[in-house]
Amino acid sequence: MSKPKKAAKGTIALNKKAQHDYFIEQRVEAGLVLSGWEVKSLRAGKAQLVDSYVLLKDGEAWLLGCHITPLASASSHVYADPTRSLKLLLSKRELGKLFGAVQQKGYACVALALYWKKHLIKCEIALGKGKKAFDKRHSEKERDAGREIHRALRNKGKEED
Repeated sequence: MSKPKKAAKGTIALNKKAQHDYFIEQRVEAGLVLSGWEVKSLRAGKAQLVDSYVLLKDGEAWLLGCHITPLASASSHVYADPTRSLKLLLSKRELGKLFGAVQQKGYACVALALYWKKHLIKCEIALGKGKKAFDKRHSEKERDAGREIHRALRNKGKEED
């Protein structure tokens, strides 16, 4: 007999593009309202957050653009919509802060990651200010310089041996 699988640990999906497109100023952890087939797909790691964003309307937060691929073994009597809008569970205080910040010019609310926290699936959302093209180039130069420094330090340690 096969052993029962343990729940997946750690990160399910990351939105690396958000770090490139926005200056991240504030991060918030939110719960998700999911159906059964979505949880099973997330356990299998079948999620993408590439073009996802958070829509704030009517005092609620919704995750749009998140793609959760249904498993082939999903139930046949349930219609699995891979790009369904997911409701985010946030406190009124957190929602108020996000609403106030998004009203300001240049701010957006984006999803950064989906991950497991004990047995629950959480979404890390962030308040970010959009980067201009020259800001993106500057960030790339800083990252490349950091890599060069790290590489030089690593190679210096090998030469001494």
